Amino acid sequence: MKKTVETEIISEDKTKINDAKRDKTERIKELIDILNNASKAYYQLGSEIMTNFEYDEMYDELLKLEEETGIIFANSPTVNVGYDVLSSLPKENHQRPMLSLDKTKNIEELEAFLGDKEGVLSWKLDGLTVVLTYNEGKLIKAVTRGNGEVGEVITNNARTFKNIPLNIKYKKELVLRGEAIIKYSDFEEINKEIKDADAKYKNPRNLCAGSVRQLSNEVTASRNVHFYAFTLVTAEEMEFGNSLVNQFEFLREQGFEVVEYRLVTKDTVDEAVEYFAKKIVNYDLPSDGLVLIYDDIQYGLSLGSTAKFPRNGIAFKWKDEIVKTKLLEMEWSPSRTGLINPVAIFEPVEIEGTTVSRASVHNVSIVESLELGIGDEIEVYKANMIIPQIATNNTRSGNLEIPDTCPACGEKTNISMVNDVKSLYCVNSKCPAKFIKKFAHFASRNALNIDGLSEETLEKFIDRGFIKEYSDIYHLDRYEEQITTMVGFGRKSFDNIIKAVNDSRKVTLPKLIYGLGILNVGLSNAKVICKHFNNDISAVISADKEELVNAEGVGEIIANTFTDYFANEENVNVLNRLLEELSIEAGPNVSDSPITDKTFVITGSVIHFNNRNEIKELIESLGGKVTGSVSAKTDYLINNDALSNSSKNKNAAKLGVPVITEEEFLKLIGR
Repeated sequence: MKKTVETEIISEDKTKINDAKRDKTERIKELIDILNNASKAYYQLGSEIMTNFEYDEMYDELLKLEEETGIIFANSPTVNVGYDVLSSLPKENHQRPMLSLDKTKNIEELEAFLGDKEGVLSWKLDGLTVVLTYNEGKLIKAVTRGNGEVGEVITNNARTFKNIPLNIKYKKELVLRGEAIIKYSDFEEINKEIKDADAKYKNPRNLCAGSVRQLSNEVTASRNVHFYAFTLVTAEEMEFGNSLVNQFEFLREQGFEVVEYRLVTKDTVDEAVEYFAKKIVNYDLPSDGLVLIYDDIQYGLSLGSTAKFPRNGIAFKWKDEIVKTKLLEMEWSPSRTGLINPVAIFEPVEIEGTTVSRASVHNVSIVESLELGIGDEIEVYKANMIIPQIATNNTRSGNLEIPDTCPACGEKTNISMVNDVKSLYCVNSKCPAKFIKKFAHFASRNALNIDGLSEETLEKFIDRGFIKEYSDIYHLDRYEEQITTMVGFGRKSFDNIIKAVNDSRKVTLPKLIYGLGILNVGLSNAKVICKHFNNDISAVISADKEELVNAEGVGEIIANTFTDYFANEENVNVLNRLLEELSIEAGPNVSDSPITDKTFVITGSVIHFNNRNEIKELIESLGGKVTGSVSAKTDYLINNDALSNSSKNKNAAKLGVPVITEEEFLKLIGR
């Protein structure tokens, strides 16, 4: 009897152990699915379904469970690096797999990692990793990181990076890795030009990734992409005294900008981390942490690597300053496209030296994953010490109701699943929020350029029924008496608006197409599409998906939204009524132009034009191209100060590129 009881107890214990193990295994599978979907959304689809904080927490939980159970599935993010690249750019295998680094948030782990060795501590820049190959002193190839084994060839685009050397002193084969980034200052300038809030770019990393992987390097050139070297892969017949620092200095001598670094020991690494932590507050380059690598190259290589991580280095992520606060309300902000963005409003708290009280929650998926409710105790932080985010929700009441009506128009809303992300949309085509933002986009500088039609003014005109569709803007003179007597308006304001409206009647086709606000179609895309169809508006309107995909730089997503727009009969009718008010400026016959297919760079102040953008538009209308930096492919540098010591003039002299003044340019085109 005793034996039977003992047997039952042992059997029961084994069952509990097996059940616990099964529970852990199921949790592992669940975490793998969640993390892989989050990575896919972020890296391939440019959207976010969870915060960085949540991702890190789940990743650490997965690691712990894998260690406890000894089970690692083939699709686990702890052993797989990235996703297969999806684009029409050529693909190429890397000579050596590009593995990620293991990470920590503790300085003690950095000290333990170093032991009695010296290490190089540098920025971990947040952009797109690119591998460059030089031969005979010339850049011959540039490939993105891709999935770590296969990348995309972006050589033509890399040639337009602002600080990349096209020729170097070293003549043997040189292979190096670095990060392509867009500085915060440039990112803000690019966004400043976009009047429509919905069309603005979300962050420098996504903008950089899209810019570097363009099919047209003209777009890349306009985005001010910079490159910072962080690893030397190959330099034939060179000796570096087994020192990573010496490799960095060699790259600097070749003209590369190298990530800022500090040589550290276990006794000085904490001071160096503090130095970088203070600097990141106002740092112009996007960074999501630091990297520590052994200065002793051979020692680092001798350690080998795990399935995912090389053992010669470790990444340090900032330990976020997390502050508790109370969620007061969720603001739902409608956009031109109908997307309604959730923004958390909480009791003001000080984080990283500034007071914050708002944080974007991005979409319904994140609202649900955090189980948010009004009055909940939430913890907030600044992602990368900059962008306010919700880290976690301690209360998890889940009482927050997703609005079933639009806050702007009161009509029904709809939750749609797009790219595995739940988002809230207003389905009312006549929603005033859509209206106001739509017309503001139409009147913006890069579209019809109607000065004076701000969102505030448009809201007043729309509320009074003056504007119901685009063509109504061209009949505002019917409401002269009402407008001149409105608060904040008068005769002068009215006359200025009418003049701006009439000035906009002459417009190029790309600006008109861009002004319609077709989803995913920016001005550059509009120019490409119009050029592909020889600026024939009938051909543009009736284009099918197959034809559009054949246009350089137009992918399936743009082709789908473009054709869907013109498949809507009401959209076509609205455009036809608008066309009665406009005169589409016919572009000159570029085949007869003396600058067809010529490449220009413009720098310095201008005299005969209002700004450099006017010169750019003229060049493009005559079949020429404008890029941001002088290269071997540049035909002319336009600069009224031919004796300037600017870097562009120096590069032009070095490469034999003619420097011409505005007058000489005008003579060249026969003006």
